[in-house]
Amino acid sequence: MAKPGAWDTPDAMTSLLKEKSQLTHKIKTYSRLLEAKDDLVSWLELAQEDEDALMDLNQQIDLFGTQLESTEVATLLSAPQDKTAAILEIHPGAGGVESQDWAEMLLRMYTRWSENHEFKTQVLDMQPGLEAGIKSVTLSIDGPFAYGFLKGEIGIHRLIRISPFDASGRRHTSFASVDVYPDCEDEIEIELRDEDLRIDVYRASGPGGQHVNKTNSAVRITHLPTNIVAQCQNEKSQIRNKLSAMKILKARLYELELKKREDEQRVDYAQKDAINFGSQIRTYTLQPYRLVKDHRSNADVGNVDAVLDGSLDYLIRSYLLYAHGQESK
Repeated sequence: MAKPGAWDTPDAMTSLLKEKSQLTHKIKTYSRLLEAKDDLVSWLELAQEDEDALMDLNQQIDLFGTQLESTEVATLLSAPQDKTAAILEIHPGAGGVESQDWAEMLLRMYTRWSENHEFKTQVLDMQPGLEAGIKSVTLSIDGPFAYGFLKGEIGIHRLIRISPFDASGRRHTSFASVDVYPDCEDEIEIELRDEDLRIDVYRASGPGGQHVNKTNSAVRITHLPTNIVAQCQNEKSQIRNKLSAMKILKARLYELELKKREDEQRVDYAQKDAINFGSQIRTYTLQPYRLVKDHRSNADVGNVDAVLDGSLDYLIRSYLLYAHGQESK
């Protein structure tokens, strides 16, 4: 990057900047672990001479454990696509406004998780519900190893709660599906022939400003050989919507190719027959008790509010360890 003339073509530096960011992330993770280890040794020596330091020593042990877990997770993200940004989609299941509200809760959860990790998020496409919640949303999450962290979120997420939309106060079960694709647009060259694409433009739906709902700014692209559809309507400009839709389409095609090469990589996704009972990967229970349970790794968290507010690291780590164990068998 310091070579003379390297910045004469800034666009060509994009992949290099991403690689630098990923390496910097690795170095910081390792440096924090070494620092925590050195501090732990110092407090251990001090505690041998002064019992009053034992409480601080316990705190340092907890800190070192946290850093050790973060480093452990980093070693599990070794697949080439793990280092890329992610495109995340959420679709509510059957149940109308209940499931649509649950889909919006999931959107907030992943957005807050991204903010906690200082990842950049962008809504590429969103269909709002008629009464509440969302009918669908496509979110871009850009940060070091975003796809690697989020790939375990693919599947059906179930919510059990007392419905705020039921005047009788009955308990309801809602479902929503989550799909995650690696955003490899800059990493992998995917050939898209014009004759394989059908591009439709239409008026965007939902609330909007001066141009939304009045011009044909929304774009839907269909890849005819695979019948994969990508759409975007969030931008006022048809050109911007087309670029975003093409980005989503490329990510889906790349994911499709990954599934062809490594069938075992998407076992959970292949088993996702319907967004309903019996196919969930995780259950979020708010009534009659409060618990988040991952049905693959058997990890559970009692602080449901923290999870819904973006504290997903424990569940993500547990799944990655589980998946690593499955691959080792």
